[in-house]
Amino acid sequence: MADPTEFYSASQRKIQAEQDSENLAGAMAATIVFDELQEDHSEFIASRDYFFLSSVNADGEPTVSYKGGSVGFVQVLSPKKLVFPSFDGNGMFYSMGNVAESGKIGLLFIDMETPHRVRVQGTATVSQGPDLMKRFPGSNMVVEVEVTSAFINCARYIHKHKRLESSKYVPDEEGVQPFPSWKRIDLLQEALPGKDAGETEGAGGMITIEQYQEALAKGES
Repeated sequence: MADPTEFYSASQRKIQAEQDSENLAGAMAATIVFDELQEDHSEFIASRDYFFLSSVNADGEPTVSYKGGSVGFVQVLSPKKLVFPSFDGNGMFYSMGNVAESGKIGLLFIDMETPHRVRVQGTATVSQGPDLMKRFPGSNMVVEVEVTSAFINCARYIHKHKRLESSKYVPDEEGVQPFPSWKRIDLLQEALPGKDAGETEGAGGMITIEQYQEALAKGES
């Protein structure tokens, strides 16, 4: 269990005092916050096919990113360690750059149907080690997370949503995935990485940004 005096920052404790929640916050930290993953945390993480990743750069500027994959694509290696892949994206590597720079991240695993959620805080590093990469076909790198805290979060304000279908862009067991339609936009062709050379023609040819936006609005992208 977490020590409330160490788990909360001075600013957090100040607001708790102002809101008369010091005792409650202390009880929560001492009751539900662990410095490693518990069995129910690990089981829930293994059942998820998406999560939200928060990260900060060296200047403390934050960002939050949605990460999706197959069920269980975040793998728990031990109570103190989990790993997840980085798949092909828009080339910004915004989150991955933050991980490499500061290493401080938060992960929110959530079930919109039950609802339920688990929060994990940790220190992360980026790796392209062969043993880790082969765990995730289609990945361009892997993030290793040293867990510093984990806890089940209140689901009171989660709006229930029903799942429709999984993304067709999740890499298959061979690491193969469809060429994304936004990479067919004419204005981007000269900026595409070398690995994407010739893919636009094979995927149906160039499209305008207006055509892409139209498909996006229809859920056809």
